[in-house]
Amino acid sequence: MRYLYILCVLAFCSIYSASGQDDKGKLSGKVLSAEGKPAVGISVLIKNTPWGQSTKEGGDFSMTAPAGTYTLLVQGVGYQQISVPVTVKSNQTTFVGAIVIQEKSESLDDVVVTGQFTPQSVKNSVYQVRTISHEQIRLRGATNVQTILNTELGMRFSNDLTLGTSDVQLMGMSGQNVKVLLDGVPMVDRGSTRESIGQIDINTIDRIEIVEGPMSVNYGSDALAGVINIITKKGESGANWTLNARVQEETAGSEYNAFQNNGTHIENIGSSWQKNRWQVSGNLTRNFFGGWQGLSTGRVKEWMPKEQWLSTAGFSYKTAKFYGWYRFNGADETLKSFGNTYTNTQTGNFAATDQFYITNRWFHQFQGEYTVNDKLSLTGAASYTDYSRETQTTDIDLITGRRTLSLNQGTQDKSIFNTTFVRITAQHKFSSAVFLQHGIDVNLNGSSGARIEGSPTINEYAYFASTEIKFSPGINIRPGFRILKNSVYDAPPIIPSINTKFVLAKGLDLRIAYARGFRSPALRELYFTFFDSNHSIKGNTNLKAESSNSTNAFLSYQVKESATLKINTVLGVYYNVFNNLITIGTDPNDPKVSTYLNVDKNKTAGLTWNNTIFWNNLQATVGVSHIGRYNQFSATESLPEFVWSNEINTNLRYVFPEIGTSLSVYYKYTGKYPSYQSVTTDAGVQTRLAETSGFHTSDVTINKTVNKYISIVGGVRNLFDVTRVNNTAVDTGGAHSSGIGAIPMSYGRSFFFGLTAQFSKNQK
Repeated sequence: MRYLYILCVLAFCSIYSASGQDDKGKLSGKVLSAEGKPAVGISVLIKNTPWGQSTKEGGDFSMTAPAGTYTLLVQGVGYQQISVPVTVKSNQTTFVGAIVIQEKSESLDDVVVTGQFTPQSVKNSVYQVRTISHEQIRLRGATNVQTILNTELGMRFSNDLTLGTSDVQLMGMSGQNVKVLLDGVPMVDRGSTRESIGQIDINTIDRIEIVEGPMSVNYGSDALAGVINIITKKGESGANWTLNARVQEETAGSEYNAFQNNGTHIENIGSSWQKNRWQVSGNLTRNFFGGWQGLSTGRVKEWMPKEQWLSTAGFSYKTAKFYGWYRFNGADETLKSFGNTYTNTQTGNFAATDQFYITNRWFHQFQGEYTVNDKLSLTGAASYTDYSRETQTTDIDLITGRRTLSLNQGTQDKSIFNTTFVRITAQHKFSSAVFLQHGIDVNLNGSSGARIEGSPTINEYAYFASTEIKFSPGINIRPGFRILKNSVYDAPPIIPSINTKFVLAKGLDLRIAYARGFRSPALRELYFTFFDSNHSIKGNTNLKAESSNSTNAFLSYQVKESATLKINTVLGVYYNVFNNLITIGTDPNDPKVSTYLNVDKNKTAGLTWNNTIFWNNLQATVGVSHIGRYNQFSATESLPEFVWSNEINTNLRYVFPEIGTSLSVYYKYTGKYPSYQSVTTDAGVQTRLAETSGFHTSDVTINKTVNKYISIVGGVRNLFDVTRVNNTAVDTGGAHSSGIGAIPMSYGRSFFFGLTAQFSKNQK
């Protein structure tokens, strides 16, 4: 693979060198607004090249570029993008003329699909939706989804170094209450963490949409805290074929070897072909992480090495009324836990015992949309997930290199989870003011394995409906409900929700929502048992289903000061009450073992304030949040009902169009995480305050367009060199005893450099 990397670099450099030998010419023109006035500060770029500039006073632009035929992109904040075909002639000045750029009807708007009847702008949605665009993902040089989300407001990640998994919190709620979707279809996980987030190919992602608050009416179980919908690319419109390649090298702290072993090494190749109504595409990514030694000694690494192969293959068919596609997503991941050296008493040789955690995820996805007429459309989605995680324990003779499977009890294991999902919806447009969406969900889950009691299944069937009524241009109300049948649990007779949006003044919108949530225990919580040196967890078949009542409100204001200055600010509050919340606690029958338990009542509350600013070539977001989590001891002791933590984030991006370069800075302060715990001392059982320390994290990236085919990215992650943060909780010997004392966050300050190439041929 490293030789392929070198050949790609040499090939790309030769293309770049050849492009630099072209004769050059001059390109000039003027950009005007719809009123005929000069448009100042508008970016004029030659597509897929580093050449471009911003319009000067009078709306004029002038640039030099190699001779050839190009597409000129004219774009600005609050304006519609315009594509203009141009030809640059050698040693001549080509005058494009006056280009009229139209103002967008709604500025600062992304088009969203999560929870919507049809794709529409964020401004028109009754939900408060956060979006992370393809451009933001590309400019970050991300290696996985966690890299994208870890500086988002209201999100916390935790890492289990023993299992090599990560979990996410949203609105103060942990991963099992956060629904992860891939193009609207739920992802399957083995444990209570959302490890599936790390098994999605970052190179196939178009954008990410985040909806905070319960979405159980729309998406069913596991959506009590919100939804993270990862939306993939669907091919480049108008391109007959496209070939993409990406290579990226990254250190792990100060540890690094080129192309293999220490560090992170990514190679990706993808292609798509399109003709008439058909499109075929595929991607293959190798994501290799050599681990991180950290404070460990000998062969043991603090962060386990990981070798991951991610593949996608699919095809689509599109007509004027129908669009359907199938895609296969495959993940083959091996985490390697190396043991320390010992002397084999039989051979006298040095030996070690290693554990490999092998994950295979085969995810088949079918989706279709059919427009019957302008009043009725149908959508459907179906998926089948075959997911397994295997523990393979081997003894290795370090002198001969021979590996043999360990014969000790419990050292070999494989757990299998199979899920079939079907969703069919109909969208009715009765008038310009009344819409109805309704449909059915079917979710069939089964599992088996040595750590699974029997071969259990849980099946859930649901009918859901919601209607959107626009009483006036300023009032939009969307009530909805879900009726479901669970094969194991008695669900509430109806799960309601109501979302509202009020236009208070020009640019000032208020969204208020209430929703009831329901989550039945997952198979892993009922039947999965897991014991090793750091985990002692067993399932609990006596669990009750969770339910919740949630309210939230968001006040948003959009202001346009000028053609080059736009500001958007959103102030939000939320309050959630959970009944029978499922969590991990000490088994009443065995204090050395942890199990899943119901907590009678739990609450979260919060305040968020997000601001986005566009000013010429600068884009900035600044946000703060204040999140409260319920203190269960407050019911019996004189203690505060909530413990609070704060977050601050700032993301900055500045574009230098004249040199095809952008600079991005990402920053987040994650405040102290307090909690109360009950501990046994010589004086008896006492309640004490424990805290996880706050910390700062920051990434800096620089992107440069080399020529029409190639771009490069480089930068530094974890600028403040955070590895672990202090935790004053007392180790009670529970399920995750390895996490007490210091919480692992990262493997230190890392540097990266990557190269991306795209070759495409447009249709004639």
